[in-house]
Amino acid sequence: MDFNNLFSSFSNIKVGVVGDLMLDTYWWGHVERISPEAPVPVVTLDKKELRIGGAGNVALNLISLGAPTAVFSVIGEDETGKELDRMLADSGIDTSYLICSHRRITTNKTRIISRNQQMMRLDSEISEDLNADAEEALIARVRDYIVNEKPAVIILEDYNKGVLTEKVIREVIHICKQNNVITTVDPKRRNFFAYRGVTIFKPNLKEVKDGLNLLLEDINIAALKNIHQRLADKLGHEISFITLSEHGVYYEKDGAADIIPSHFRNIADVSGAGDTVIAVASLLYAASKDVRLMAEVANIAGGLVCETVGTIAVNKEQLLEECRQLLTDQF
Repeated sequence: MDFNNLFSSFSNIKVGVVGDLMLDTYWWGHVERISPEAPVPVVTLDKKELRIGGAGNVALNLISLGAPTAVFSVIGEDETGKELDRMLADSGIDTSYLICSHRRITTNKTRIISRNQQMMRLDSEISEDLNADAEEALIARVRDYIVNEKPAVIILEDYNKGVLTEKVIREVIHICKQNNVITTVDPKRRNFFAYRGVTIFKPNLKEVKDGLNLLLEDINIAALKNIHQRLADKLGHEISFITLSEHGVYYEKDGAADIIPSHFRNIADVSGAGDTVIAVASLLYAASKDVRLMAEVANIAGGLVCETVGTIAVNKEQLLEECRQLLTDQF
């Protein structure tokens, strides 16, 4: 495997990301005393930082890897929405398909951090499903993009904030099938079994256990094969790709299956790791159609971003170097 050529090919792979966009706000500070008003720490703020989160972080990872990327969502007509739009556009992400609605507010998650530890999170959001007009408008924009731009992949990034309704999910998958576009999904509990017919279904183990009402204690191939079959019976998807936290990842397609263990890391923060994994997996599968290669590279990428506090995009050169070091003998 020539990883240089593989990573260079990313610039020819167009990807659309459909789902819940959000702004991640970080307040960094330090604690020196307890408040006299209540038994809580007083955080003296040192700096404030804004980062792209949710489906936007998936798009940011794709752009970081060199793939032309467009985002599809409904955000609020508010200052947070304007800031998020600007940040996405400044990063090179196509925001021309975004819909702004006075019926929504843009999701903003504010994290207060001291000594590299998250002390509190404040969420400002609306999680109700889109209304019928917004659904139709979003579906129409996805259809226009697929017909005109001919992307290789559409990623459905669900954070249970109401953008990915059952109708949006169903129609987007249908349009993709009509146009031979790969579909990948990072699901959440609310619409867990709505993603019928997707190419790659990528839950984490907790989401699988919740969705299937499982009490799974031992993680092994036999148990995970059973999970794949139960998921396939309901979804009819092609590939199961399940993240197993510190145990690595599991993949299965057409009977070929394996657990790929995680690599040793100095873990600082796991937030955003799932965004990186779905972005890298989608891009690798579109580029190679090799499900094991997809799982190996996505596993490395997910670990890399956990070494930094807060949501960040994977570094292309760093990922390429680790792939050369860790995977050259395998592929």
